[in-house]
Amino acid sequence: MKLPEVAGLALAFVARLITGAQGHWHGAPPKAEQRIYFANHQSHFDWVLIWAALPRDLRSVTRPIAARDYWTSTPLKHWITREIFNAVYVSRERKDDEEPLEPLMEALRHGDSLVIFPEGTRGHAAEPAPFKSGLFALAEAFPEVQLIPAWIDNVQRVMPKGEVVPVPILCTVVFGAPVALRPGEERRAFLDRARLAVMALREAV
Repeated sequence: MKLPEVAGLALAFVARLITGAQGHWHGAPPKAEQRIYFANHQSHFDWVLIWAALPRDLRSVTRPIAARDYWTSTPLKHWITREIFNAVYVSRERKDDEEPLEPLMEALRHGDSLVIFPEGTRGHAAEPAPFKSGLFALAEAFPEVQLIPAWIDNVQRVMPKGEVVPVPILCTVVFGAPVALRPGEERRAFLDRARLAVMALREAV
């Protein structure tokens, strides 16, 4: 067993120890098929929690989206996100000739699953901010990939914004039924419906 795999198992154990990392599946059982998991975003710990809540066989094919400037800012963070999570790095400040979704699309073309946060940035409100257009573009370009909403509960108390040491708090991830882009559905209508699908999972916590 290679070092990144050993470190990944250890990190999953620590995440579960700190948070419980309970995953509940409603309408979308954990299956080894290509998916885009999209969730509310409250902490840098969000995608670690989703990853730890997935069965082990799904973790190896599920890649989180990570902000390049933050997650490559130190050698340790870069190694963890590259070697353990196989993260897809995205730039928060786009250059004129850069397509921000291209790294995600390349991962999907490769057959990987993704974890994304359509709000685009972490929030502190009770409800997610309006979703940005990336999820719509991915749904339109990859209609065969399942879109699985997820609600993350309590993680903002584990790793509040500005903190670096996690606090032990029981957390839950609820995965919902797939959301599909309807024929002719406009972007904002789809994004609002996807956001409501995430929010509806609060009742299942």
